Amino acid sequence: MAAYDTVIRGGTVVTASDMVRADIGIAGGRVAALGENLDEGAHEIDAGGRLVMPGGVDSHCHIEQPGSTGGTNADTFTSGSISAACGGTTTTISFSPQVRGRGVREAMDGYAALARKSVIDYCFHIIVNDPSDAVIEEELPELIAEGHRSIKVFMTYPSNRMDDAQLLKVFACAKKHGAFVCVHAENHDAIMWMTDRLLEAGLTSPRYHAWSKP
Repeated sequence: MAAYDTVIRGGTVVTASDMVRADIGIAGGRVAALGENLDEGAHEIDAGGRLVMPGGVDSHCHIEQPGSTGGTNADTFTSGSISAACGGTTTTISFSPQVRGRGVREAMDGYAALARKSVIDYCFHIIVNDPSDAVIEEELPELIAEGHRSIKVFMTYPSNRMDDAQLLKVFACAKKHGAFVCVHAENHDAIMWMTDRLLEAGLTSPRYHAWSKP
C-alpha cells in the first residue's frame, strides 16, 4: 500500500519563509510530509523545474455582486473562479451586500446560492448598511456563529454610508460575537464638497477623481 495518496516530487517548495527543493506527501487531503526522497504515492506528480506553493487567497473580490443602481459585476462565480484558479488562487472572499430596509440574512442566502457555481473555495464579507435592531441582535450574531466573521462598513457612498452611531452599533456587535470589521474610511462631507467644486470648474476628466478624495 502506498504511503501517500499523492506525492509531488522534485519541485522547489515555497513556504512563508523559505524556498527548498523537496517532495510533498499528501494523505487524506492534507500535507502529511515534506522532505527528500519520500516513499511512493498512489499518484505521483513530477514537479521538477517548477515552483510548488500554497494556493492564493484573494481577500477582496467583486464577483456577481448586485450593485445599488441595479447592475451586477461582469464576472460570475463560474467565470471568476475559473480565472482565479488559472492564476493560482484557490480561495476568494467577495462581498455580500445588504439592501437598505432588508436583512443581511436575506442578502447572504441569495448571494451564497450564486456562489455554489464556484470551482474553488470561497467565503464572504458581510456588507452592513442598515443596522436595524433585528440585524444587530439576531441576524449578524447568527451569521457570525455560522462562520461569517468578516463585516464591511462604509463611511461614504449614499447607498452604503452609515453615521457614527450606526458604525458603533456594528463595532459593538462584532466585538461581542468575535467578528472582524473592515472600514471603508473616507470623509463623506469633504468628498461631496470637493466634488461640487470640481464640477463647477468643469474638471470632470478621470484624473480629477483622485482630487475629490482628500
